[in-house]
Amino acid sequence: MNKTRFTPLPSPAEMTLWDTTSIHSFGIREEMLMENASREALHALHDEIGPVQGKSVLLFMGSGNNGGDAAALARHLHGLQANVLVLHTRPLAAHKGTAGYHIRLARRTGVQFQLLRQRTMESLSASWCNPDCIVDGLLGTGFKGTLRQDILPLVRWINEQRGRSFIFALDIPSGLDGMTGTPCPEAVEAHATVTFEAAKTGLFMPGANHYTGTLHIRPIGIPRAVREKHTPSFELLDASVAKLLPRQQPDMHKGSSGHVFIIGGSRGMTGAPMLAAQGALRGGAGYVTIAAPEPLLPQISCGQPDVLTLAVASGDLWEGMAGAALYQATQRASACVIGPGMGRSAGALSALEAILGNIERPPLVLDADALFLLAQSTSLRSLLRESDILTPHPGEAALLAGITTSDVQADRLATAHRFALEYPCVTILKGAGTIIASRNAPLVISPFAVPQLAVAGSGDVLAGLTASLLAQGLCARDAACLGVYLHGLAGSLLQKEFPCRGNTAQDIAAALIAAKKETASCLPPAI
Repeated sequence: MNKTRFTPLPSPAEMTLWDTTSIHSFGIREEMLMENASREALHALHDEIGPVQGKSVLLFMGSGNNGGDAAALARHLHGLQANVLVLHTRPLAAHKGTAGYHIRLARRTGVQFQLLRQRTMESLSASWCNPDCIVDGLLGTGFKGTLRQDILPLVRWINEQRGRSFIFALDIPSGLDGMTGTPCPEAVEAHATVTFEAAKTGLFMPGANHYTGTLHIRPIGIPRAVREKHTPSFELLDASVAKLLPRQQPDMHKGSSGHVFIIGGSRGMTGAPMLAAQGALRGGAGYVTIAAPEPLLPQISCGQPDVLTLAVASGDLWEGMAGAALYQATQRASACVIGPGMGRSAGALSALEAILGNIERPPLVLDADALFLLAQSTSLRSLLRESDILTPHPGEAALLAGITTSDVQADRLATAHRFALEYPCVTILKGAGTIIASRNAPLVISPFAVPQLAVAGSGDVLAGLTASLLAQGLCARDAACLGVYLHGLAGSLLQKEFPCRGNTAQDIAAALIAAKKETASCLPPAI
């Protein structure tokens, strides 16, 4: 099956591979790639601050190729009659290779360089204490660990000028981890960052935008053949997901739009399956059935008149579960959600066993209590299929992986990758920057980190929405990607109406209509 492709997010190591392959296999000179990068940096800076003639620009140049980018940019700025000074952390004679070439070129054209010493920042002339622009070229995406003691004061000095000078970072703000997007322990807080050829993974991790500011992604001439041969391990979920929207046919009817079967609810937890039903209906399902213990059905019917109901247990904690009724009902469904509000009783476990063990069952979305029960049983996990979707929040992911919630949050990418390796199905690791993981495909990172989604019931809406997309014919990975995107966009749209939060999960479900409309507007016009 061809995997839907989104914006590539190479890791720092994968970006290095792109560079070296372009140089050694295609003969593209590294000097040319650096020249291209500096030109694109100049254009991005012009977009941010306008013409540079007469403006003062202070550039910080580190010891690696990121510093070479700064030297080449300084030459362009000098040529456009900006007042330029480059502060460098390493003696110029120590720079070899490509960076050394561009430093020598910049010096020949008249760019002024000054070596950073212990008290250089205190002794700067008054004209350089408040420059119009500060360019951060100290550290590149290869940075790991913690900032050295000689670099940390420079990062702090740059940040202290933020209210007076425009801070512009080359490739990545210094001190930011290119893989995780976290400061180590501090990082430059740029107004804008230009990154070259593709955004590195860390630049789109939650919280990274505090340091990157406006992000410019600019090509530098890496051949398409290189990018396609060495596909990154990560992708950014983007508006191209619009092509996955189920097509609308004039003669469609409820039976052709998919039937979502929701199994859940228990005493005091009837809202969860009802919210999942709202997500499924807003997602476009033709009709929805909620299967729940019989004592709960009057409450569900009154609160959700748009759905059908089916009694599959005599007690409100799933005691007396009727396996035959559940089996027959799932046969008629296009997709099932199991778990919202279901509880963790022995009866709920029996229901989960009956569904997973059904050879002819439809695709499943397992959420909430179903994930807790799944975590208790290796034999149940062995019944999962490629067509199924797990939707754990960090706590549920920790249970399934046998680690702590802190471990999950400390390295969400590693946790998601583990699910891709250990489970045949698709996993949606929920949270800020939700990650979609599946076997033999890049991890897909959601661009949305929206406080309006952090409300009880939000995950139930996502589960129902995703199941509706399965029911309308999408494969599990595509349904997960489109569901996460629409759900995240709905939360983003709610920011205008609820800027200080206060929205409910029902508001998220209602906002799916506008989210689908906005996503559909990204489709090319019909021919």
